Amino acid sequence: MKIYSMTGFGRAEFATDDYHAKVEMQSVNRKNGEVVIQLPKALVELEAGLRKLVLQSVQRGRVQVSVIVTPVGVKPAETLVDEVRLKSFLAAVQKIEELTGKPQKLDLAEIIRVGGILSLDEQVMDVKASHKAIEPALINALAQMVEMRAKEGEHMQQDIASRIELLELEVTAIEARAPGVVAQYREALLRRLKDSGLALDLDDERVLKEVGVFAERCDISEETTRLRSHFLKFDEYLNSNEPTGRSLDFLCQEMNREFNTIGSKANDAILAQHVVNCKTELEKAREQVQNIE
Repeated sequence: MKIYSMTGFGRAEFATDDYHAKVEMQSVNRKNGEVVIQLPKALVELEAGLRKLVLQSVQRGRVQVSVIVTPVGVKPAETLVDEVRLKSFLAAVQKIEELTGKPQKLDLAEIIRVGGILSLDEQVMDVKASHKAIEPALINALAQMVEMRAKEGEHMQQDIASRIELLELEVTAIEARAPGVVAQYREALLRRLKDSGLALDLDDERVLKEVGVFAERCDISEETTRLRSHFLKFDEYLNSNEPTGRSLDFLCQEMNREFNTIGSKANDAILAQHVVNCKTELEKAREQVQNIE
């Protein structure tokens, strides 16, 4: 039973007699699974297969994959200068100087930034031969990233579970406190009536009706029952072998709704403080949940 984080990193290299491949990948939060692969232009046809390979291990999160392939025993590609384009650019600069009467100062970096002046004399790459180096490197980098996601997920699982335990304790305290709120209201009501000169006893129909309406309005038994159900479901999802990040996030939203309702019904400072404690812990748990696959 593992929980996986959506963030991780992996790096690996692999070489054959013909090619050396270096693969780096990192993943970040995303609602769905998304893989972006940077490949040499000559190898772009490998992209779909490599993406499929990554998605076999990653169901949620955005994975950025960088693939660098170098032929073995072949000198690196040379940088070429397009002399015609360079001369044309310099002539244009000279023309501007003549028209404006102002000398134009250019450094080498500005010239290099002009498109088309510099280019790489890229060599033709054998797609099948390069794939034999790329795939093992990608598999190893992917394994590292998944392992990192698993380790981070384990820490997150422990942290979230401890916060849910705190929420359960707070709900227990809320349940214990709630019945006393009605009794306090009844006593306060009778005290106000007495102070106003109306002597009514506890069995007076009007008093019973007013207390009954208040008790109904303050009843939080439905909310606490649903919260107990959410806690059980949360524990089930947290210990599932399937990706449950979305389900856990939904439960956090539902629990927050129940706590809001309890807060609106509280009519008691101590209950209100328990609700504040619950919402604080729940928000911390949800921050972690939103990084779960």
